Amino acid sequence: MLKLTGKGCVADFLADRIAYRSLNPSDPNLPGLESLSRQLGLPAGLAPRKSELDYARVVVELLKHSQHIHAPGVDLKQIVFIGDTRRNDGLTFDNLCRVSGLPGVAFIGDETSAPALVEMATTESGQTLYLSNRWSALLDTGEKGFAGFCRRQGLEVDEHTAVLIDLDKTALAARGRNAQVIDQARVQAVEDTVAESSGEGFDPQAFRVAYDRLNQPEYHSFTADNQDYLAYICLILGSGLVGLQELLGAVQSGSIEDFRGFIALIERRSEELPPVLQDLHADIYARVKAGDPTPFKAFRHNEYLATVRRMGTLEENAPLERFLQEEILLTYEVASLAQRWGAQGALLFGLSDKPDEASIPTHEQAAQGYQPIHRTSTHILGDMAN
Repeated sequence: MLKLTGKGCVADFLADRIAYRSLNPSDPNLPGLESLSRQLGLPAGLAPRKSELDYARVVVELLKHSQHIHAPGVDLKQIVFIGDTRRNDGLTFDNLCRVSGLPGVAFIGDETSAPALVEMATTESGQTLYLSNRWSALLDTGEKGFAGFCRRQGLEVDEHTAVLIDLDKTALAARGRNAQVIDQARVQAVEDTVAESSGEGFDPQAFRVAYDRLNQPEYHSFTADNQDYLAYICLILGSGLVGLQELLGAVQSGSIEDFRGFIALIERRSEELPPVLQDLHADIYARVKAGDPTPFKAFRHNEYLATVRRMGTLEENAPLERFLQEEILLTYEVASLAQRWGAQGALLFGLSDKPDEASIPTHEQAAQGYQPIHRTSTHILGDMAN
């Protein structure tokens, strides 16, 4: 049975041992990506994505540095990963084991209304994935529970263990429980940004039609499933320079193959844009050319605000359904297990694929009291059966 149990934040169990998309850890005692890239011989200036082997190489080095601070002289001997997607998180976990040479086990949670199910799978390198449609399985010490499974496998979580915890839709807004609130914050940020940039000419209905149509897997080859790109495309469509049907036809015919082709076309016609959009286009175009995967900074700053405004804001006596629909909630099971394992000496480290600009306040926002997402307090929700 789902219940609320006070408030808390991710930093209660991770402190600042977390890296967002840039792979520059929030803990100032840890090296940044620039230093680690030189050490590892990686390309300068670009953060590898979560599914790439180079991402695992950087994270493993961060774990080594963290362990030196956390438990000097104690070697890491195993990895536990807690995430919410079999494909992406499972691949990230497998890469971490490959790079580190350490064995491990990963819990992948995705809560549904179906009867409780547990499935075991094996990664390419032979590591175990524990797949469950109940987050409560994390704390279950019984025959089918994850905690019990780890014990039976001889995996004793102690100072030799690195526990990696995914933030988005795992520690916060657990998948299958209320993960949609994270998506709602992002969509709200896209709409707010396009509306602010478009001025009085903004048409919310036309925006929604364009966004919903292009935010589909069939157009991922064009948008690269990149929300910055999609926000920019909706902005251009809203300006009237290109129509939605015209764009869809060009994508389907292959005359526009990808986003870079689209923004290059707009660059050639940039003088036709409304004056209010010309400088914004120039900034985004320059960032895209430089290889920045999050070139629409105004959108990501709005995403940060839309996210933290959905954390810890409801009154305590609000109906549970409102919390599930409107707040980004801290997952009790993840927080509880992390605190238990932290007390047993494990190194805890958080990972998030959310861009830093959407996760950390600007200097002006920080001066107003805003905190990074992992330090923003929100309500805690979980299944208290265990």
